[in-house]
Amino acid sequence: MPRLGSGIPLVARTHEMRRLRAAFARAERGEAGAVLVAGDAGVGKTRLLAALGEHAAGRGALVLTGRCIDVRDGGLPYLPFAEALEPLGAAADPVVAAAVRVRPALRRLLPQGGVPEPAGGDHGQVSAGERDSARRPRPEQDLGQLQLFDAVLGVLTEIARDRPVVLVVEDLHWADPSTRDLLSVLLSRLRTQRLLVVGSYREEDVHRRHPLRGLLSELVRLATVERLELPPFAPADARAFVSALAEEPLHPQVIAEIAERSEGNPFFVEELLASGADCDDLPAGLAEVLLARLERLPDETRRVLRVVAVAGEGVSHAALAQVAGVGELELDDVLREAVQHHVLVIEDGFYVFRHALLQEAVYADLLPGERTRMHAGYAARIREIPQGRGKDAKLAYHSLESGDFGTALPALLRAMYEAEKLGAPGAALRHVERALSIWDAVPEDIRPDDVDEVKLLHEASYFSGTSGEPERAVAYARSAVDALTSETSPPHAAHTWRRYAEALLVLDGTFDEAMAAIERAWQLLEKEQPSAARAWVLAARAGFLRSGDRPDEALASALTAVADARSVGSAGAEASALVTLGTLADSSGDAAEARERLGEALRKAHDAGSLNVELRARYFLALSHDDQAELEPALAHAAQGAARAEETGLTWSSYGLELRARQLHLRYLSGDWPEQDEAGRGGRGVSSAVVARILAIWVLFLVARGRFDEAGQLVAELRRLWTADIQIALNAGDAAIQLAAWRGDHAKAVEGAEELVAWLEKVEPSLLGGIRVAALGMSSAVALAAEARARGDQRAEEAFVRSGRRLLEHGRRCATDGTPRSGTLGPEGRAWLARLEAAASGLHGQPDPARWSEAAEAFAYGAVYEQAVCRWHEASARLAAGQSGTAALEAAHEVAVKLGATPLRDAVRTLARRARVDLPGAEPAASPPGPSPLTERERDVLERVALGRTNRQVGEELYISEKTVSVHLSRVMAKLGASRRAEAVAIAYDRGLLTTPAE
Repeated sequence: MPRLGSGIPLVARTHEMRRLRAAFARAERGEAGAVLVAGDAGVGKTRLLAALGEHAAGRGALVLTGRCIDVRDGGLPYLPFAEALEPLGAAADPVVAAAVRVRPALRRLLPQGGVPEPAGGDHGQVSAGERDSARRPRPEQDLGQLQLFDAVLGVLTEIARDRPVVLVVEDLHWADPSTRDLLSVLLSRLRTQRLLVVGSYREEDVHRRHPLRGLLSELVRLATVERLELPPFAPADARAFVSALAEEPLHPQVIAEIAERSEGNPFFVEELLASGADCDDLPAGLAEVLLARLERLPDETRRVLRVVAVAGEGVSHAALAQVAGVGELELDDVLREAVQHHVLVIEDGFYVFRHALLQEAVYADLLPGERTRMHAGYAARIREIPQGRGKDAKLAYHSLESGDFGTALPALLRAMYEAEKLGAPGAALRHVERALSIWDAVPEDIRPDDVDEVKLLHEASYFSGTSGEPERAVAYARSAVDALTSETSPPHAAHTWRRYAEALLVLDGTFDEAMAAIERAWQLLEKEQPSAARAWVLAARAGFLRSGDRPDEALASALTAVADARSVGSAGAEASALVTLGTLADSSGDAAEARERLGEALRKAHDAGSLNVELRARYFLALSHDDQAELEPALAHAAQGAARAEETGLTWSSYGLELRARQLHLRYLSGDWPEQDEAGRGGRGVSSAVVARILAIWVLFLVARGRFDEAGQLVAELRRLWTADIQIALNAGDAAIQLAAWRGDHAKAVEGAEELVAWLEKVEPSLLGGIRVAALGMSSAVALAAEARARGDQRAEEAFVRSGRRLLEHGRRCATDGTPRSGTLGPEGRAWLARLEAAASGLHGQPDPARWSEAAEAFAYGAVYEQAVCRWHEASARLAAGQSGTAALEAAHEVAVKLGATPLRDAVRTLARRARVDLPGAEPAASPPGPSPLTERERDVLERVALGRTNRQVGEELYISEKTVSVHLSRVMAKLGASRRAEAVAIAYDRGLLTTPAE
């Protein structure tokens, strides 16, 4: 990434820098030109021009820089040119000195000439008589000005004969008339000089009546002048800029929020970062800078801008007229002023601030009384307009801010339900939380009749859960249970207890508490007549009983729920019970019945609008196919469910999350690897544990694709979240083991596997995922044992063998004592068990090629990457046994290349080179420059001897006999004229025959 002299990265300005460098390159060739750089304040114009200056200076150019300043009375004439040319007056360079000396007119700009004199068009301090005479043409003054213009152009042209010149004039929006005139003449006379002129100006300050506007229109029509617009950073580039500026790593969500709030403006990013990553208030320094832009506007314009700021969004002309109390014609003039000065913009007929932070600054500058009155004015207007989308949310906001809680409460509740219908649970949660915050402040006699505090807490719990905040969901549900009284009706109380149970079920380690809560709900309705409330409780209870491994009770509860639901017409409750019946059928081994039940549940839930039940049905359909290794239909159901969750705003709900996680896992297995990062980091408020469920799967892709640094950082972040969800521990732990193994740190890989196994044995001793953990760790234990055996370290070998045996014991126990959903170990579990046994076959010597072949075939159900890894191990085992490993190598290489699995690809290619197998598409092994007396095999042998290998070890690595190694070494020593092995190695290094020793 290119960087500026300040050390701040020049993020995402590659295109702009390329254009500036191209203009400079043309100037170097004698094609003079000019570039006018336009952009908002703080967008990075100065940094960009500084980078150009460094580039030009590095190529021997003379870089001259001057800046216009903001002076209210017109500014000092020629100030930026005087600043830019100042170094010429004291230059020791004889070419520069001579060029200046022959042009006495330059004395008006150079330091020895004092303050530049006013020239035609300036507005300095003059007497009344002088002012009158200035209105008449003054030929002598015009002549002096032309002489100055010629002198500036002449000195630049003269110097440019010796070396290229870059003249930078910044902040042209503040340029005085003389500076504009000189710039105009200079740019119009650019021809074949080795000269580049670059000017910058703030786009938002050059309004329609600004004097620079007309000049710019004339200049851009010149063939030698081009305009370069510098926009704010795009979202991705803004995030990269935030990360680069931060002094320490920031959470991705914090980075995203700062980038979004700054709207890609680099200066705003710096100010927001300086105020603290977690600061929501606008930094005082930034607020002052923003408000300073408004100081020059008329009082009435600033007053209307305050009204716009209170709206908090785009505001119509009619609304502004009513709230501001300004007449239509007067308002037209005021708004025209604000638009022309680029403070407001018009979007879809509404007025909005050009930058959201400017709106924040204006709003923060309001007095309390102003805010209250204006919010009340907006609320009054909103009440008058017909019902429409978003009306209640706006009314609630302005009523809250004006202190009218009686109006705000019902509006918040209506906005909550509207947000739910629109698939925005996060917005619904904010509305209900605001309603809870003012509940006690609203008199009982004006509260809505159908709402009480328990209901609000219940809704807050539900929307917290669907927004990806399970901990808050539990907290609100617990508060709702605590708020129940003896006067609460049984259906209402049961509904509250059911919500509490469902919230608890999402968190690990709370199943017993959740089971107690659902039983409490059932006790309240057990003796009641069939009702929708009773059917929902029965359906939920059936699901809990199934999860608690009480299938008979679960079946009875589910069947009763179906009967109750059908008798009262509650299709959603019926669908929920049907999902449990489907999962029970799956557990008993009847996949056909399971899918029939789940399909029926899916249709009924969809028709009834029971979104969470619909997602649950879709998830278990995907799981049913996944259990049987039917990856294609499993992936289709998971993808459809994830899309439905996103469409309805339930992406981070319990089953929305599970569907997305299942989809990503299935894509990893099937080799449908996404090109870009599809993990996501969640939005504001989404629990880190919830997001980690996805990231723990994504890190597997990172490891497999060789993005080790990213993977290592993410693995470390996820380690502290193992206890939040066992799936996080399994996936992130597996990734950590593989990462260490691919990096060649087998000791760390074994350590990681043993740590994860020990953790699992405390949490869930016979978890089927433990087979995979054991298999991954076993490969590294075998590698360590083989290395110890090769160097004759029996004690170390025995220690690594013991580690392998512990892993083998754990994996076998998981396979026999685990409880598969379908009742028997499925294809995936059997495949990992086969891989574990294949790896274990090498604990005491050469691995069994047949075992590895069986493991590879076991993954043939569609796990293409895992199968390719097994083929690589199979090829190694076959070669060690003196067999051909070509077919296995080619199969593994093809998959690795297709997936972009670079660690596997490189490992396969290394093995192929050692075995002298040519792989399609693989580059040939690098050879030392020039002719070599050694054959490729002789060089392979000598490389390993250089690493201290014995003849036996060299033979094992190259799959040849120890005697053959000795023969090759004898030939090498003869060719090199060496009498000993060490001498042969030294000669080979001296002659460049050995460059990169093989590892």
